[in-house]
Amino acid sequence: MTLALVENLPAEPDDVTDALMGAVTAEFQQLMSWDGESRQLVFPRDHPLLGGPECLVTGCDKVVFHTKDHGLCVGCANRLKASGQSVREFVSTVKRHWRSIGVADCRVPKCGRPSKTSRAGLCSAHLGQQKSLGLAVEEFIHHPSVKPLPGFGPCEVAACPRSRDGHSRRYCMAHYQRRLLEVHKGSTLDEETWRLTTPAIAQAGVVSVLGLPDRVLAEILYGLQQRVAAGIRHKDHHVRPFCDLLRTRRVGSLTELDISGLGNMNTSLAKGFLKHVVRWGMSPETERHKDTWDGAAFGMTGYLHFEKITQPWLRRAAQDWAVDDAPRHRGTNPRGAMQTQINCIVRLSESLRLNRSDKGIDLRLLGRDDIVAFLNRMRYQVRQGEVAVARHVVDVRHLRRMLLRMRSLGLTQPHQPLHGLSEQFTLRSEDIPDDPEDTGAGRDLPPEVMRQLCDHLDVLGTGDPQARTAVELLMDTGRRPDEICKLPFDCLERDGDGGPVLIYDNRKAFRNGRRLPIAKATAGLIVEQQQRVRARFPGTPVKDLVLMPSPVANPHGTKALTASWIGDRHRAWVDSLPDFLVPTVVAVAGERVTKMPPFDKAKIFPYAYRHTYAQRHADAGVLVDALRALMDHRQLDTTQRYYRVSEKRQREAVERVTAMQFDRNGNRVWRQAKAVLDSEHARRAIGETQVPYGTCSEPSNVAAGGQDCPVRFRCVGCSHFRTDVSYLPDLEAYLTDLLRNRERLAAFTDADDWAKGEAMPSDDEITRVRRLVKRVREELDDLTDDDRAQIQQAITVARRTRAGVVSLGMPKVRQPLPDLRPERTA
Repeated sequence: MTLALVENLPAEPDDVTDALMGAVTAEFQQLMSWDGESRQLVFPRDHPLLGGPECLVTGCDKVVFHTKDHGLCVGCANRLKASGQSVREFVSTVKRHWRSIGVADCRVPKCGRPSKTSRAGLCSAHLGQQKSLGLAVEEFIHHPSVKPLPGFGPCEVAACPRSRDGHSRRYCMAHYQRRLLEVHKGSTLDEETWRLTTPAIAQAGVVSVLGLPDRVLAEILYGLQQRVAAGIRHKDHHVRPFCDLLRTRRVGSLTELDISGLGNMNTSLAKGFLKHVVRWGMSPETERHKDTWDGAAFGMTGYLHFEKITQPWLRRAAQDWAVDDAPRHRGTNPRGAMQTQINCIVRLSESLRLNRSDKGIDLRLLGRDDIVAFLNRMRYQVRQGEVAVARHVVDVRHLRRMLLRMRSLGLTQPHQPLHGLSEQFTLRSEDIPDDPEDTGAGRDLPPEVMRQLCDHLDVLGTGDPQARTAVELLMDTGRRPDEICKLPFDCLERDGDGGPVLIYDNRKAFRNGRRLPIAKATAGLIVEQQQRVRARFPGTPVKDLVLMPSPVANPHGTKALTASWIGDRHRAWVDSLPDFLVPTVVAVAGERVTKMPPFDKAKIFPYAYRHTYAQRHADAGVLVDALRALMDHRQLDTTQRYYRVSEKRQREAVERVTAMQFDRNGNRVWRQAKAVLDSEHARRAIGETQVPYGTCSEPSNVAAGGQDCPVRFRCVGCSHFRTDVSYLPDLEAYLTDLLRNRERLAAFTDADDWAKGEAMPSDDEITRVRRLVKRVREELDDLTDDDRAQIQQAITVARRTRAGVVSLGMPKVRQPLPDLRPERTA
């Protein structure tokens, strides 16, 4: 194959090339020592992304890129390994081989020829003259008889910046020798092609872009500028082979390059440069009419796909809807939520294509029958297992809202994509299927799973303490993964009582500066992470640092981790752990027994810790209003979805705990709970009201919703009072509070006797509560291990249902926020 010679001369004017070169800033050109004539990219040694420290070996000018090599370049590190010496001995005694890379000009002033060797410093002609005169080089170059000589012209290898070695040679010395060697080996490549495609002689820190078309050169410069601005590190020995590849492929633009089979590094550079080239000049106006949108035009990452919507009118309507919907989405990256809704239109498009003879192309023929066909297809896909029940509900709801929105946007008007669409082609409220029955308490993780995860945190922290810290903060604070990733460096404060408070941004709801009380041990994690970050980025101002800096493309510590980074490492960690065995009650031959099946690891993901946080607080008796504030929700309904319990599980739990129900004297009542009829369940439900340590059946108090207690809430002295095993923690806390208050009042001297007498807990009440606690504990101790495990599960479910009970106005024991691992020290 013979290619025309590409001269390094200005090409014909090209608007795109000129515009791209114009977008390369003067600062970046200066950084790369760019000269339009020499066309060399010089990678600065002192730049955090483009350079690196020099090798410690004296005389070696190579750059060190790997800290594991003890401050040595790759070549010296290999020689160190072969020498068997220590690093100190090697650096102090071993010198680099004196092999010159690069060609210097002859030292005679204004001489246009290259020096023969780096040691001689003179061209061949002057070297011979110097030897004949017998002078030292310093004396020779100032001798009156020494005159500068004209050069022989540039090397004819397109990529080579060197000069020819003589009148009779077309190449520099290095390429002349290289060509002789290839011919000697029997190369069949003709010399003209060889001159166009052979690379320049490699020189550390320098990349030659000679021989590349101006368009490709502009794309490389602009792409490199944008990637460096994004914090991505580049090495000259990676960019150099990529430029050589482009020269060999003879492409006129990066868009013409076939990236299949290029190798990881070349593929990464090709995609990275091309991404920025394609995005240059991009705007929402340029993207909105494409079948695939680059989300960057709308402030997102990733792409929005419309190509599977086969009806042109429906695709255009979906795009018009997306343009209107994009700016109203919350969160750091709404692309996923938008694509989920666009996929609803894809399902509708698929239904039209399958059910209509014209494949849904003519929108004027569509009506209610087509909507019914879509709904029937969705139900069929649910029954076939192709679509989840919850997905079915959400998709139909989304589609109804989207079709209504398209009409409100005026898309049915003349000259709009939905003009002529029947009013019957819409979803009605009754078309939306019922929400699936809640069969579980959200996505919280069982305590047994959480304990095992905490026991294996050291595995996660091995070699990467930041990943462990991120996961621990997710566990302890219940924040969303993105909120933990974006924590500022200075995110820890103290409240008025001196307790630690986490300062974070609720990015989903655009609520910044949120405050969350945290445990002292959690605060200790943050302090340790701050110390690591400060040591890693000592020169960056604190106000610019983030608590969780990204390990890549982040020279100054200002770029935060991503939720996907945490998710990937969390998934690898969970999958590497042994099975999580969780006690589960099952029926065997009519008897309830406890088995230990493995827990599904797919249910252990970072967001599950937020559900677990909510459930942990709900189980601890935190009222729903307080829990809503802790979760930073606007609506109570949102908070309740994090710990809802199904009616079936509630009923089963109530029956189990009420089988161990006690009156005020500690006597067991209602032993045959499983024999109680539904009517009896209902009678008890409306004939009782909840009090802090059990239930009350006093009619006037029940009628008043617990606000009309005749005995001023001295429950343990009332015959209408009942309690069960699920209230044992509350009873124990109440007993502790009574004893504490008695001691405080006895030591208090600044009150009248009658006031202290009124406030003093009675000995009878303390005795009654102590006896009741003892009785409940004795009954628990008499159970078998299986029965005790089943009761504990029932207690957990029963306590969840009480988390949102309205306070009855009684004094309550103040309890600290529940800690995941209370045995930890701060």
